[in-house]
Amino acid sequence: MRYLNIASPVEDNELIQGCLREDRKYQEAVFRRFAGKLLVVSMRYARHRMEAEDILQDAFIRIFDHIDQFQGKGSLEGWMRRIVVNTALKNIDKKSFSNEIIGLETTSEDTSGALPSVFSQLHEEELLQLIQQLPDGYRIVFNMYAIEGYSHAEISALLGIQESTSRSQLVKARKMLQSQILEIQKVAV
Repeated sequence: MRYLNIASPVEDNELIQGCLREDRKYQEAVFRRFAGKLLVVSMRYARHRMEAEDILQDAFIRIFDHIDQFQGKGSLEGWMRRIVVNTALKNIDKKSFSNEIIGLETTSEDTSGALPSVFSQLHEEELLQLIQQLPDGYRIVFNMYAIEGYSHAEISALLGIQESTSRSQLVKARKMLQSQILEIQKVAV
């Protein structure tokens, strides 16, 4: 099999056309170009790397099955990123997530003002590890809101939870991350 040289500039449109023809070399070129970035996205939702790789594999199957639905509005990478997030959300064990969010009260306390300076002192890998250690509900809402840019209304609709629960999960995730980071800073001093 002859591979496409993805180091040379192959336009997204050419890659899409090749994938529409189900040409394996174009599918591999898409995978090679975007897998690294999309793995990072899936790792934010997964508990460990193997789970993230499974999510990524499922997402690429969906990407190739539905490439004909890409309408060219926005970037190919953005469209693929949304599929990875949706795939990750579908793979979450809903039973454990629903048990986790029962009984959470809405809190008006928000520590988001203190977080940027704390987060800026960490390397990306360290922050990713801390995010992966969050309970499922906290991790999912934090990723969707703080990283992917979903609104609480969108998170509510996608996860089947109340908007107030989404807000509460976000605040609690931020508090947990902040306390973990402060512990790391105490150890480092």
